Amino acid sequence: MNGAKSLLLTLLNAGVDTCFTNPGTSEMHFVAALDESGMRAVLTLFEGVATGAADGYARMANKPAATLLHLGCGLGNGLANLHNARKAKVPIVNIIGDHATYHTQYDAQLQSDIETVARNVSTFVYTSKSTAELSRDAAEAFKTASGPPGQVATLILPADVSWGENGKPITEIIIEAPKPSSKDRTKSIAKLLKNGKKTAILLGGRVLLKDGLILSGKIAKLTGAKLFAEVFPTRMQRGEGLPPVERIAYLAEMATVQLKGYDQLILIDAKAPVSFFAYPGKKSYLVPDSCKVSELCALHEDALASLQALVEELGAGDTVPDLQSGFRPVLPEGKLTAEKSCQIIGALLPENVIISDEGQTSGVKLPINTSGAPPHDLLTLTGGAIGQGLPVAVGAAVACPDRKVLALQGDGSAMYTIQSLWTMKRENLDVVVIIFNNRSYAILNIELQRVGADKIGNKAKAQMDLSNPPIDFSSLAKGMGVEAVKVDTCEGFHDALKKAFSTKGPFLIDAIVPPQFEGFKLKALPHVLGLMEFLPTPLAKALKKKLAP
Repeated sequence: MNGAKSLLLTLLNAGVDTCFTNPGTSEMHFVAALDESGMRAVLTLFEGVATGAADGYARMANKPAATLLHLGCGLGNGLANLHNARKAKVPIVNIIGDHATYHTQYDAQLQSDIETVARNVSTFVYTSKSTAELSRDAAEAFKTASGPPGQVATLILPADVSWGENGKPITEIIIEAPKPSSKDRTKSIAKLLKNGKKTAILLGGRVLLKDGLILSGKIAKLTGAKLFAEVFPTRMQRGEGLPPVERIAYLAEMATVQLKGYDQLILIDAKAPVSFFAYPGKKSYLVPDSCKVSELCALHEDALASLQALVEELGAGDTVPDLQSGFRPVLPEGKLTAEKSCQIIGALLPENVIISDEGQTSGVKLPINTSGAPPHDLLTLTGGAIGQGLPVAVGAAVACPDRKVLALQGDGSAMYTIQSLWTMKRENLDVVVIIFNNRSYAILNIELQRVGADKIGNKAKAQMDLSNPPIDFSSLAKGMGVEAVKVDTCEGFHDALKKAFSTKGPFLIDAIVPPQFEGFKLKALPHVLGLMEFLPTPLAKALKKKLAP
């Protein structure tokens, strides 16, 4: 047995049964071993699709997928979505092919320092030295990736280690189960929740699924604490029948308003909110100065078990939490806008859908319009590196073939990983793609106004303009075999989405919409945001709710 076969069998024995690939010459022995191994191999046409798909798979399967990438250049092409995966704390095992060990001395054209590239995003980085040790190295990569928390592990596979003989797969890999936080920590947090002070609980990571939400809802109901979620959660279950949780806003000014007036903030598998970027004269750390911050558990501890222990300590086990009631938005008519698109999505959303949301500014009204929809999963842009939405949808659909996936995608960020459509068609993945085509990097237009840049001229504006030439996403999709339609009216969008939800396989809707903020609204937005901290809290919160409910 050669090294490649022993590596694949070790991964399979560990439960890693899916590999997203973009291979080259150095990986050919791994590729050849796929037929005998039973590993599912999903070809992608760009490394960023492979890494983003592995992220989406891990979020839904709750276990690692593997990637197969070609040398340092291939890894480099996949770094942005590995960054998002690192921030999402999901498990991924990267297999990066390398030149044969004896070939590296010649500094061939594709030679590079792969370990240095990998360290940007990986907790575990190792170059396997021999075929005999390869399976052991793979087991270590798997254990590190599995966490908790989930992590990116990168195993570098020299070609001669891959083709070398006498490989021996490892048949069993034991991972020690995480423990909950200490009893003292649980008692300390319970004491805070009973002290009568105004309290917010910020949920993240592993406690935004149904079990964690129900437990958190019990605590909120008993103690009066307010439940918040991270601005970009890895995976969040929401909709009718689940406790309502308010997400922290992306815009720092709005997040500050949300947290204003709280005396204490309790973190459960989340970090204290900070501004995405620095802005002149504005705070980076968004928790009020007078607010005490406490953590229920550390990242390596079992967050759900810690939450259960807290419920028991509080005596909240029999408490009935408040649950979101069901409702559907009224169907709008006329010219299509981003807000109307979100209303139609909320009106038609089927039960158990997985939403991969990279709608950017066009999706700002999505939360309020889907809060009362049937239960669904939400996957978001955890690391802020755009081009995640379509690949994550690919991975989610591979992990959950019995569920419909809805990918909401801005037009600019869609072009980063548009090759995802080809993989969706090749694998016949049940994904509905909605491109919010406002022909603009709209989020950057907002940021250009917010940072206080000097006079904004035509050259600056041109860097955010995608209208010349306009991108025809329906033609791009059809060119890769995906059924697609272009719409610019509410009636057309409604009919297209209804058809897409009832059709098996990939379907793209090119939704032509104006930017959510443009003209006077765009120019006024920074001033409105700047005023929020000076407004009375009720008025500021009402304004925030109107802008980004």
